Amino acid sequence: MSESTAGRTLCGVIVVLIPHAAGVVVEVSLDRLARELHALAEQGVSVEELTEVLCGAIGSQVAHDVLRLVHTNPAAGLWLGSLRGWHRDGPELAEELVLDRFADGDPCRPDDLARRPVPVGVVGVGGGDGPRQRRTREILAAHGVGSELRLLVRDRRGVWGFVGVARAEGARPFDQDEMARLARLGPVLAATFRTFMGAQPLAPGVPALPAGVIIVGADHTVQQISPQAKEWLEQVWLPRQRGVTERALAPFAAEISHHTRENIADPGAWKPWMCLSKTSAGRWIALQGQPLDADGSGEVAIVVQAAGGELLLTSFCHWHEITARERQVIEQLCTATPPKRIARALEMSVHTVNQHLKTIYRKTGADGRDELLAALAS
Repeated sequence: MSESTAGRTLCGVIVVLIPHAAGVVVEVSLDRLARELHALAEQGVSVEELTEVLCGAIGSQVAHDVLRLVHTNPAAGLWLGSLRGWHRDGPELAEELVLDRFADGDPCRPDDLARRPVPVGVVGVGGGDGPRQRRTREILAAHGVGSELRLLVRDRRGVWGFVGVARAEGARPFDQDEMARLARLGPVLAATFRTFMGAQPLAPGVPALPAGVIIVGADHTVQQISPQAKEWLEQVWLPRQRGVTERALAPFAAEISHHTRENIADPGAWKPWMCLSKTSAGRWIALQGQPLDADGSGEVAIVVQAAGGELLLTSFCHWHEITARERQVIEQLCTATPPKRIARALEMSVHTVNQHLKTIYRKTGADGRDELLAALAS
């Protein structure tokens, strides 16, 4: 495995490549971890700072050689993004795992984990010997990985992310105790992600970039990236990891390409139209996959642009724990409706409307109506 430490983020996906000494665990209580992570996240620290601390927190529970960490929100469903990697062969391995998953391989896909009472599983050595396991194990082994322990980070509100901890080929497999320890960390990570997002500036500090386009071929490989799309992607990359390349985007593009084509065949399938976390400039980013032919057999265009409207509001409400009733009030605000008319429309008193507004401003950190609407219009 590589001796270097690397981290990067794309479209709400934190990808962390942190070497650890497998078998060495510094025990830290979950209560203490929860308090420390909450205190740090609410300070509005950078992604890099939070990532470093989260790596240490996970390492205190389960020893591993490499870690990958993804954060998302319930509005994105089980789409977790795929810009992730392992040591020097990162994009290649990530792309192979994506293609394996859509070819009905990989026994621990997000939807598999979501159906389990405890959303953890192991792939590779120690994960069983079914056909799906064997194929995934071969892919991992080709890149020097023996096994990976995976956790879907969720709570009663939905899915907030994913953790994968891996050990090099030849290392001890993960056991049941380690699976349980990682699972217990899930709610702590979910709370930390929400606190971190809630502590970020509400509105962006710079104007939005023009929309950009990424063209993906029928074989799910990146064909072209517009200059505007590159600018967007530079904003969602960690500062130390500048340089967007077709190779680095390969697994991410392959996943959206597959989802876009699946939606043509099955309109009830998950729609490749999502709002993901903020860029380094404080702006929410939206992604949409669009087929360039009627049957989806040709190229797919991935549109990258500033998020707004209904798409942004859904993710915004998840991150700030806005209730259904509070969301109705926000929707009325977005149409410039005054409190008295909001009260009539929602069949509640003006006093109740004002109480909801106070709660919304407290949860979001908005100084008032103007700042809240500016954030949602961005």
